[in-house]
Amino acid sequence: MSSKWVEVGSLDDIPSRGARCVDTYEGRLAVFRTAEGQVFAIEDHCPHKGGPLSQGIVHGASVTCPLHNWVISLETGKALGADEGAVRTVPVRVEGGRLFIALGSRAEKAA
Repeated sequence: MSSKWVEVGSLDDIPSRGARCVDTYEGRLAVFRTAEGQVFAIEDHCPHKGGPLSQGIVHGASVTCPLHNWVISLETGKALGADEGAVRTVPVRVEGGRLFIALGSRAEKAA
């Protein structure tokens, strides 16, 4: 399946170290912006108990789940530390201050 780039808003819609949720036909995604200005998109549920990662604390290129403090890599989608599990990452790009995500790229789930 080939990817389709879909515009989901403006980079300015996401505060530094914050997130914005996007509902798609592939499910709810969270688009994050780090303090360094990097942008990542992952599924908006923790692999542990399904907590809303978009409401977590962003630090570096990771987010801490607000329910049970699991730390998830925004780059790989994998749980860090002693925890195991992963969420799907979604390619994201910024063009002229606009955000685009690649839908149809379901092969990005970390093992």
